[in-house]
Amino acid sequence: MDSLKRELKQLLIDALDLEDMTPADIDDDVPLFESDGIGLDSIDALEIGIVLRKHYGLTIAANDASTHQHFRSISTLAAMIVAARADGGATPPETAAARDNGNGETV
Repeated sequence: MDSLKRELKQLLIDALDLEDMTPADIDDDVPLFESDGIGLDSIDALEIGIVLRKHYGLTIAANDASTHQHFRSISTLAAMIVAARADGGATPPETAAARDNGNGETV
């Protein structure tokens, strides 16, 4: 799970252009969207959803009551991915990337 958390941190840094941060700067349990945490916003949440779809084959329902809790921290995102993999709902990164044509379309 530690390697998944490191990977998630790097993916978010890259996707959200958090140029001044490294994976080591992001605590696994720090809130991503609260002002006393990283301070991300709703646009960032959309970008995270795209990253999860592209790299892990996950589709996130915006109106799902559990989405807010899953997006709370790196730890909760990683736990969601692990649970989805166990249920067959997440695709390993290599497979998900191979199916995505780069325009957000699955081929």
